[in-house]
Amino acid sequence: MAPSPKDFQSEPRSRLSEDLYDDCLSCKVTGSAAFIGLGVYSYVTGMSNLRKQEKAIMMSPTKYKMGSRRLGLATISAALVGMGVWRAVN
Repeated sequence: MAPSPKDFQSEPRSRLSEDLYDDCLSCKVTGSAAFIGLGVYSYVTGMSNLRKQEKAIMMSPTKYKMGSRRLGLATISAALVGMGVWRAVN
């Protein structure tokens, strides 16, 4: 027997907004550690790669030299660490 359209109707919006979702402690710890670890890893490996490629970058015709690349790398890493901290707190 095929399901009727009534079977797929969701609960009223007001009732759904009352439901709160809580993560378990291990989920928060794992998620925050993953984001923080990814941020630290991307910073360390990214800076290492920039140091190795500095001569080639400086000789390239692009306008994005070392400063802007370091800023971009630091911004991405800080965003990942910030997401991990936010995940731990909220």
